[in-house]
Amino acid sequence: RLQKLKEMFISKFGSAPKFYVRAPGRVNLIGEHIDYCGYAVLPMAIEQDILIAVEPVQTPVVQLANTNSSYLDFSTNVNNIQINKTKPQWHNYFLCGLKGIQEHFGLNNPTGMNCLLDGTIPPSSGLSSSSALVCCAGLVTLRANGKTLSKVELAEICTRSERYIGTEGGGMDQSISFLAEEGTAKLIEFSPLRATDVRLPSGAVFVIANSCVEMNKAATSHYNIRVMECRLATKLLSKSKGLDWKNMLRLHDVQTKLGVNLEEMLTIVEEVLHPEPYSTEEICKCLGISLEELRSQILSQNTQDASTFKLYQRAKHVYSEAARVLEFKKICNEAPANATQLLGELMNQSYISCRDMYECSCPELDRLVDICLQFGAIGSRLTGAGWGGCTVSMVPTEKLNAFLQNVKEAYYQTDVQRIAAENESLFATKPGRGALVFVEA
Repeated sequence: RLQKLKEMFISKFGSAPKFYVRAPGRVNLIGEHIDYCGYAVLPMAIEQDILIAVEPVQTPVVQLANTNSSYLDFSTNVNNIQINKTKPQWHNYFLCGLKGIQEHFGLNNPTGMNCLLDGTIPPSSGLSSSSALVCCAGLVTLRANGKTLSKVELAEICTRSERYIGTEGGGMDQSISFLAEEGTAKLIEFSPLRATDVRLPSGAVFVIANSCVEMNKAATSHYNIRVMECRLATKLLSKSKGLDWKNMLRLHDVQTKLGVNLEEMLTIVEEVLHPEPYSTEEICKCLGISLEELRSQILSQNTQDASTFKLYQRAKHVYSEAARVLEFKKICNEAPANATQLLGELMNQSYISCRDMYECSCPELDRLVDICLQFGAIGSRLTGAGWGGCTVSMVPTEKLNAFLQNVKEAYYQTDVQRIAAENESLFATKPGRGALVFVEA
């Protein structure tokens, strides 16, 4: 693949690349939509990745090209980076990583570059292709400008810089992209960022199945509305408990300030929040603020028009999912005889909560989870933001071949478009390694 990329690079730019950067996609085994609430998550890097061939140049221009011809070439002056939030095109994710590094170091005259990108992560599939691209671009810019940072610093910069495109993400994707190690999943905790190895039980493999429904987080408001619902739930819970609600942003902060466990937080949610949706008027009344203050001080740019918010359901999902992550890690550590059974049950509970409480599934994902469970998965759930994208299923090793065959027949071969994509859409994966730089020898 490197050789092929090098040949394409030479034919495109007329000279050879000086180095290559790779950043992996990821699958989240459990802990969906809780990283931006401050809670630990449990992802692993996959073998699919973004690979960029790079040649630093003397001119202050970045030229971007893609081995996939459906992604158009792009070039810009490195001193004038403009990121268009209204059109989340592929090059804008590269520019996020570039800008993040430039701003961190205050680079006045950053190095120009020719870059050719090759990606094997299915786009808009919930396997974090966009974050892998941001991370790859950050590492490319760092290397081209002769700077160094720790993996943790890189992950934190890339998390912040992906927000330039308008996605209020939490940092899981960027963290696993840099901190992943081959053969192990990671428990990733935030503030401060740290990663702990989680050994998955032998005897089972994780299978990714793409629903073939694309979901671009930056192009829709579903994702950011969920982030805001969690933020509003934080404010209402804090105010009801006499905390400094104006400075509270994440559900985790409420738990920390109250000094209670997750079980107790779930009881507080039941006491304070009602299951019916909250109108903007009711939220303003609860917080004692005007609609103008709500919009300017709390809501993000692309959630200004939302008129109702489900706070009870979202908070309930977050606190119960946070508890499932800790339980998942505990089972992996203790490795009881029935570990795979217990982990499978947690994955299934996580999926039901994502579907019913967080409402981030879709009919195709529901169908795919049913099929996977029907053909022998011990646990199956959506992974990534949801509303499309992929499922991840835990399958006993001895059932793998039959499982793949049955899922192909039941889900992919019933639809013309899915047949075309079935080879990239259904695969077993092992925990892969994190982002790397290769230098041309």
